[in-house]
Amino acid sequence: MNKIIRNTIILTVITLISGLLLGVAYEVTKDPIAQANEEAKKEAWQAVFPDADIDAFETVDVDQDIAKQAISDAGIEGSIDEVSAVDGGEAGYVITVTDGEGYGGDIQMTVGITADGSISGISFLSISETAGLGMKAREESFYGQYVGVQADQFYVSKDGGEGEPIDAISGATITSRAVTGGVNAAIAYFQNAF
Repeated sequence: MNKIIRNTIILTVITLISGLLLGVAYEVTKDPIAQANEEAKKEAWQAVFPDADIDAFETVDVDQDIAKQAISDAGIEGSIDEVSAVDGGEAGYVITVTDGEGYGGDIQMTVGITADGSISGISFLSISETAGLGMKAREESFYGQYVGVQADQFYVSKDGGEGEPIDAISGATITSRAVTGGVNAAIAYFQNAF
């Protein structure tokens, strides 16, 4: 009986120390991680609106009703996460979208849309697709198909549809559809909110 009590006390002490160390590690890393995420977000904004000064970006509230409708219109499983006006909206908007239908899970990207409705750029905040296939979405040869185009929507050409065709990444059609869906959600939000 003494052995059971002794082992229980030892296990409890180990658990308490481990929990305490984990809590300390969380507190120490929380602020640097948040700062790194904020920097990555600002870099993504600059990537989709390279001519804008970093002070030109102003976060605006996401209208959740319009966001839900935009996600529904795009036919994706995702969310409109954040919206930033560039020069008060006169230059355009940066819309952060998460599409949950990527091959490797969620794809979070920023989509820059100029005031006239053209795509100014796409930048990925989070993507974990298959190396050598789906990760090619980050290459300009793929995302460049959207840039400079003013369209109500895009579609992956091998699927058919309405709007502007996008050539899928060879061997990564699911990723191509997810990125296209995210861009379409951003366009739908832009058209209905601004």
